[in-house]
Amino acid sequence: MKNTHALGDKTAISLSLLCTIHCLALPIFAALLPSTAALVLEDEMFHLWVVLAVIPISVFALTMGCKKHKRYRVLALGAIGIAVLAASVLIDHHILGETWEKILTVVGASFVAAGHLLNYRLCVKHDTDEKCPCP
Repeated sequence: MKNTHALGDKTAISLSLLCTIHCLALPIFAALLPSTAALVLEDEMFHLWVVLAVIPISVFALTMGCKKHKRYRVLALGAIGIAVLAASVLIDHHILGETWEKILTVVGASFVAAGHLLNYRLCVKHDTDEKCPCP
């Protein structure tokens, strides 16, 4: 697959994974290695910057893929993930609590990654099949 939206799918999946790892693993690393507490990565700004990177990449890759394979449910899956990720960043963590913020982040990142993985697979199938059964 030589299209730029394939790179977008892979980048968005990687960013979603990075966000999940950051959310789940950083507290463990901070407890085991106190020097990591000085890193800026623990700041809420990290989540904001990752979400701000995910949004344009996801919109581009998912819409380009949907134009190709015509499965707009994939776009909806990614949009739900982006909305959940944005909510986890925008809603004050004092309201949600740290646990719910992490849950929303992991759920949103999972939806985004699933949408991009499905988009990537459908685009590869569309490229290899001359008669794609896509509606």
